[in-house]
Amino acid sequence: MKPLLLSHFTATSCIGRGLSETLNALQQGLHALKPCDFETVDLQTYIGEVEGLDTVKMPPHMQAYDCRNNRLAQLAMMQDGFDQAVMEAAQQYGRDRIGVFIGTSTSGILETEIAFRNRDMETGKLPEDFIYPKTQNTYSVADFTRHYFDLTGPAFAVSSACSSSAKVFGTARRMIEAGVIDAAVIGGVDTLCLTTLYGFNSLGLLSPQACRPCDAERDGISIGEAAAFILLERPTEQLDDDSILLLGLGESSDAYHMSSPHPEGLGAQMAMQQALKTAALTASDIDYINLHGTSTPSNDAAEAKAVNAVFNTQVPCSSSKGATGHTLGAAGAIEAIICALALRHAFIPGGLNTQHIDPQLNINYQLENKPQTLKRVMSNSFGFGGTNCSLVLGLAKQIGSN
Repeated sequence: MKPLLLSHFTATSCIGRGLSETLNALQQGLHALKPCDFETVDLQTYIGEVEGLDTVKMPPHMQAYDCRNNRLAQLAMMQDGFDQAVMEAAQQYGRDRIGVFIGTSTSGILETEIAFRNRDMETGKLPEDFIYPKTQNTYSVADFTRHYFDLTGPAFAVSSACSSSAKVFGTARRMIEAGVIDAAVIGGVDTLCLTTLYGFNSLGLLSPQACRPCDAERDGISIGEAAAFILLERPTEQLDDDSILLLGLGESSDAYHMSSPHPEGLGAQMAMQQALKTAALTASDIDYINLHGTSTPSNDAAEAKAVNAVFNTQVPCSSSKGATGHTLGAAGAIEAIICALALRHAFIPGGLNTQHIDPQLNINYQLENKPQTLKRVMSNSFGFGGTNCSLVLGLAKQIGSN
C-alpha cells in the first residue's frame, strides 16, 4: 500500500487531555486507574475515567447530540489544535472531499440507560428529551463529528468491538486510494456506561484491581474511556522529520467464538502478517509492538502465541492498557497515537501494574520505559468475534535514513 500521513492527531483519556499530558503521563508512569465510583455502579473493579465531562457544553445548534460520548468527542477535538487543522483541510480539499470514520462500541448508551431509569412507570414511555438517533445510535458520534466540522463527505461508524478504531484506518485508506476522498477524520470514542461494566462483569472478565497485562497473576480487565482523532492524508513530497506515516495494515475475521480468541491466535497472526505484507516489511523491521494486551488469561496467551508465530524474535512489546484501561472502541486509535508518541520521542513505553511477567508467554515484555530510537512499530487491536486489526506506523526521519 502507499503510505498515508497522520498529519494531525490528538488523544484524551484518563491519563490526560491532549498529546502533552498524555506523553508526560506515559513518561512518568502515571497510575490513573481508580476504584470504580461511576454512576450507580456497584462493582469491585477499577476504571479509567475522564474527569469533567458533565461540564462540557455542546454548541447551541447541536444540543440534540448531547450525551457523554459526544461530549468526550468534542473535548478531544478541541485539543492540540485538531479542530483548526480539520477546518484548514476542509478549505484545501473541499468539505465534500473529507470522510469521517469513527469507531465505537456502545456509543451513547448511557443516555438510554438513564432514559429507561426515568421512564413512565405506568406506560413505560421514555422521557421526551431522550433522542435515540442523536445519542445512543452507533452512528451518533460519526454524525456529530461530521456536523461539528460541517463536512459533507462520506461518513459512518465502525463498531467491531475492541478493534473498531483501528479498522477505521483501513476504511479511510480504501476510500482515499479509490479516489472518493482526499483526506479523512478518523478515530474512536467510547465512554463508561453500566452496560459495559456489568456486561463484562457477567462474563467474569473484570479485575478487582488495576489490570496487569501479561502478568503471571493477571485476572481481568479495567475498563476505561477515551477519545482519539487523526487527520489522515496523502503525504506531501517534503515531510517534517517527526511526521508519522501509516505504512501498513492488516485485518482478519476468524469468527472462532463470540467472545474468546482462537487459542492459538490464528486471526491475530493473519492480521499481523497482512500488516507486514502491505507495508512490504519483514518481522525484523518492527522495533516495538503495542500489544492488544487486555490482561485476561486467554487473550494475552493467544496474542503471545500469535506474536511468537509471526516474529519468532524477542521484539520489545508492552500494553498501554495498564495506563488507560481498556477503552474498547477507542482503543485502536488511542494506542496508535501512543505508538506515534513513542516514535517521535524515541522510547518504548513500559507496561504499568505488571509485576511478574508470565514465563509461559515467552515474549519480551517491557516493564519500564526504555529510551530507544524507533523506526517502525506495530499496534494490535483484537475484538470480540475475531475482528482483528494490526497497524504498522513509521517515523519519516528514521525511514528516510535507510
